[in-house]
Order: sequence, then C-alpha cells, then structure tokens
Amino acid sequence: MTSQSIHKPQLNDAHPGVSVVIAVLNEEANLAATIRSISQQDYKGEVEIILALGPSTDKTNQVATALAKIDLRIKLIDNPSGKTPVGLNLAIANSKFDLICRMDGHAEISNTYISDAVRILHETGAVNVGGVMNAQGSSILQSTIASALKSRLGVGSARFHVGGFAGPSDTVYLGTFQKSALVKAGGFDENFSRAQDWELNYRLRKNGGIVWFDPKLSVTYRPRTTLPDLARQYFQYGKWRRTVSRKHKGTINMRYLMAPILVLVLAISLLLTFLFGSTFLIPIVGYFLILVIGSLFIGPKLLSKLLLPLVLATMHLSWGIGFLTAPKRLVK
Repeated sequence: MTSQSIHKPQLNDAHPGVSVVIAVLNEEANLAATIRSISQQDYKGEVEIILALGPSTDKTNQVATALAKIDLRIKLIDNPSGKTPVGLNLAIANSKFDLICRMDGHAEISNTYISDAVRILHETGAVNVGGVMNAQGSSILQSTIASALKSRLGVGSARFHVGGFAGPSDTVYLGTFQKSALVKAGGFDENFSRAQDWELNYRLRKNGGIVWFDPKLSVTYRPRTTLPDLARQYFQYGKWRRTVSRKHKGTINMRYLMAPILVLVLAISLLLTFLFGSTFLIPIVGYFLILVIGSLFIGPKLLSKLLLPLVLATMHLSWGIGFLTAPKRLVK
C-alpha cells in the first residue's frame, strides 16, 4: 500500500477539524498576535487551539489566560518542563481532531493558512505539509537578522528559508500533520531540545509518508532581537543537528557541513598566522570580503548592509562551533 492509501481516509471530510498546537515559553510580546492570526482563519471546519504553557519568567501565562477567556476555542495545559517537544506531545495528546497544525508562539499566519494546508493535504496525500519561514523584524537589527535568514549566504538553499518549488521535501517549517501518522511515528522525540522538526520528519518519511513543501504556506517568523541571543540559538541548532546525524546515520549533507568546515579553516588560518606570519590570514580576509560583498546585495537599507556581515558571521560560526562541540552522549 502507498502512503496515500494508508492516510487518505483521514481526509474524507472536506473540512475536518484541526487542532492547532503551540508550546509556549516567554512569548509575552508575541503570543497575542499569534492567536489573533489563528482566530481570523477563513477555514470552514472546526478549529481548537491548545497552548502548552511552560514556566515562563514573563507575563506569558497571564496573557494566555486572558486570551482563553475571550476565545473559548483556546485550551490551556501545563508543560512544567518548558521543553518544546514535551509541550507539543502534551498538546497533541489533549487534541480532539485528526489534523494537527503546529504553530509557534512568535509566528503569524495568513487567514487562508489552515484552509490551504488542508487542501494541500487532500491533493498530495502527504502526512505533513508546510512552507516558508518568512522572517520579519521590527527593529533595525531584527530586520537585518530576518534578511540573513532569508538569504542563501545566511542559511544555504533550504526551501523553507529561501522559497522554491512545491514538492516532497526532507523537512518543512512547522507543518500541518495527519495525527495518525504522528502517532505511528511516536510523536516528537522529547530528547531533542532543537532540531525536533527535522528529526520527526525523518521518521515520518522513513515510515513511508510524504513530507510536502509548498511556498503558499508562508508563516511570519519573528527572529531574535540581539546578537548574543542569535549566537545562542545557532549554537544550539548546530549542536542538535550533529546529534540528529549521529542518531540517524547518512542524514548529513554538505550544506550542514559548510559551517563546521568554515570554523576549522578559520581556526587553522588564525593559528598559522600566529606561528608563521600574515600570509595565512588570506582565508579569514577572503571570508569577510565575501560577507561584505554579499551584504551589499542582501541588505535592504544602508545600516542593514553594514550590520549584515556581523550577523552572518554570528550565524555561521555559532552553528559551526555547536556542531563541532556537540557531546556524543547528548541523546541516548
């Protein structure tokens, strides 16, 4: 049997109910906008919104409680661990519908997002459909980071970052899932603090399911607002992507190896410069020249063009160092 014949029966109803699940932690500034975008959907079927609330240190939980009083479709559950995959699994376990739409507490969707996702599930027989992480910022630095996140120089050729053709994909941003496929795959692996989406999509594909990318499914994403936060985020990305590659042999490719190779080349260049002279600075100078020249094309404004080399270097080097230093025993 094909994956379509296995999972297609879940979509017999033209407008099946959809459970939107969100693991929420420290999203005081963004959560209301996220919920507003979900509540304004044009979808004709039933929608419930399940918020798995972690131990936030800001007023996120108060905001969530106030929103739940206004919109009775919102269900609040506790996620004492604060971990994203744990919260998502708890939300899925408390969901009542056969389709699961994963959202983040700092993301916003167009009013056709859910109806588009359900239609694409119908048309493709996929077990998960998702689209583009459309990074948008409000401050100069956040907007600059957003530009880096949508550029090939910043993140390579991943379609969920830079866009591309609709079709099967290794992974997608967030996603709308057939619940039966999620349950069969075992849900999100709670050992993974990061890269849990990629790791889950790998298991969905290994089970014979189709993960489908469609650029119509664009999600507004709010990036980090400071360079230290960006560095920590990308260090974690690199560390956990290395962990995925150890757990699932053969899943690494050159796109993921570019940043750690860059870190090694720059480190060797710096060491040789210290030992033998400035001739060996050529790789370092060449790298930063590439960043500066690339930023002239990527940056939308003058200040962004000036900030982009620093932002890009932060992303590349943090990811590479995280990848190289990831402990072998991070996941059992």
